[in-house]
Amino acid sequence: MPKRKAAIAVGGVAALGAAALLLPNANASQDKDTAATGTARTLKATDATTLAARLKQSLGGQFAGSYYDSAKRQLVVNAVGDGAAVARAKSAGAVVRQVENSTADLQSAARTLRTKAAIPGTAWAVDPRTNKVVVSADSTVTGAKWDRLESTVDGLGSGTATLKKTGGTFKTFVSGGDAIFSQVQGGGVRCSLGFNVTASDGSPAFLTAGHCGVAAKEWSDSQTGQPIATVDQATFPGEGDFSLVKYDDPATQAPSEVNAGNGQVVAITQAAEATVGSTVFRMGSTTGLHDGQVTGLDATVNFQSETDPNGVDTVTGLIQTDVCAEAGDSGGSLFTQEGAAIGLTSGGSGDCTSGGETFFQPVTAALAATGATLGDGGAGAGAGDGQAGAGDQAGAGDQAGAGDQAGAGDQAGAGAGTGDQAGGDQIGGADDQVGAGAGAAQDQGAKHHHRKRQQAGTASN
Repeated sequence: MPKRKAAIAVGGVAALGAAALLLPNANASQDKDTAATGTARTLKATDATTLAARLKQSLGGQFAGSYYDSAKRQLVVNAVGDGAAVARAKSAGAVVRQVENSTADLQSAARTLRTKAAIPGTAWAVDPRTNKVVVSADSTVTGAKWDRLESTVDGLGSGTATLKKTGGTFKTFVSGGDAIFSQVQGGGVRCSLGFNVTASDGSPAFLTAGHCGVAAKEWSDSQTGQPIATVDQATFPGEGDFSLVKYDDPATQAPSEVNAGNGQVVAITQAAEATVGSTVFRMGSTTGLHDGQVTGLDATVNFQSETDPNGVDTVTGLIQTDVCAEAGDSGGSLFTQEGAAIGLTSGGSGDCTSGGETFFQPVTAALAATGATLGDGGAGAGAGDGQAGAGDQAGAGDQAGAGDQAGAGDQAGAGAGTGDQAGGDQIGGADDQVGAGAGAAQDQGAKHHHRKRQQAGTASN
C-alpha cells in the first residue's frame, strides 16, 4: 500500500460538494450556574451524554434510561421512585422524570421477545422517551409470524411494549464510508471502513462491520487492487456486529479523522456512548453524508440469514436511529458534530429517498471487545478510559466509576477513497444542525448496507 494513502478514509467519501467543516464552537456553551438551585442546565449533546453516564452510576437501580431534549438542550433522566440520589440528579442539572418501568423491567421484556419472537424482519429497542420497548416489524412479517409477534407484545402489556410496522425489509448494508473490497468465491464483497484504530499489539488497524469480516478475510482499498488488510477478529451474529482488520504493512499511518470532502476533515477526538435524542452523522460510500437522531438503545435486530433460508441472524446491543442508509453503507462511521465516534453501520430498512430505520454497532463496545484504541492509541480510546471535560461535574456523590466517562484525545482514521463521490450534504451551523440534501453517490455501492458483486452482473443483498 503506497504511504500516500496512509489509511483508507474513515467513514468518508472522496467528495461531498459543498460540505462545510464542523464548526468547533457551533454549539452554545452550557449553563453552569444552575447546579446549586436544581434548575435544569442547558447542555451540549456530548456534555449531556457525560452527565447521563455519571447519573446512571449514582442512581443505580433507580435509573431507567435518559435522553437528550434537543429543543430545550436538556438532559432528561427517567427514575423509578424518589430519594436522595434523585435529588442529587436534579441538583446536577438534569430534568428528572418519574416512570413506571425500571431498566430491569425493560430488559426482562426484551428477553421475553428474544425467547418468543426472534422472527426474521423484527427488531426492538428501549425508547426512554416513552419508557417502553418499541418493537418493529418489516414488510416480510405477515400471517402467522405477525400473529405470533403481536401476541407476544400484547402479553408484555401496553405499558411495557408497543408494536409498529416499518417500511422495507431489515437487511445488513455491506458498505459505508470509504469503500473497501474483497474477492470471494463467486464474486466480490464491498463494505466500508468505520474508524482507524490501534490494535492491542500496537499495529495499525480499522473497525468495520462484523458481517463484513465474516464474509471475507482480506480487504483492499480498490475493487481490483491487492489486499492491504486482514481480518483479525469478527463478531456476527450475536452480541454485536464488528470486525477488527489489521493493515498488512505495520508502517501504515492511520490518521484520526473523517473525510468530509473538498479537503476538509472532521477530527475524531473520543469514543462516546449514544444518547437518545442526540443528532448524529453517518458517512457512506453509496449515499454520502446524512444526519438524524438516535431513537433507541440496546436494540436487537433479527436479520434473515444470508446462508440459511430458514434461519435468522440475531444481533444484540445495537444503537437505533432514523438516519437513512442503503446498500454499500455497512461498516461506515456514525459520529457527532463534536467529533465523537459513536457507531459502525450494521443494517436497517428503507432508503435515503423514503427514509427508514437503521442500526449501528456501538464503537465503545467494539473497542472494549477487541482491545483496540482509537487512532494512535491515546488515552481514553475505549469506553471509560479518559476524563470528562470541565464544567460537567455532577452533584455530590454522582461521580461514576471507570467505564462511564469517554476520554478525550482519541482519533479515528481518515484518508481519501477512490471513486466514491456524493454530493450536497453539509455539516455545520449552531445547535448540531446539518444541511439537507445528500446527493447520490456516483460509485456503485453494496448492501448489509453491504453488497456482493457477482462475476456476471451485480446483485444486492
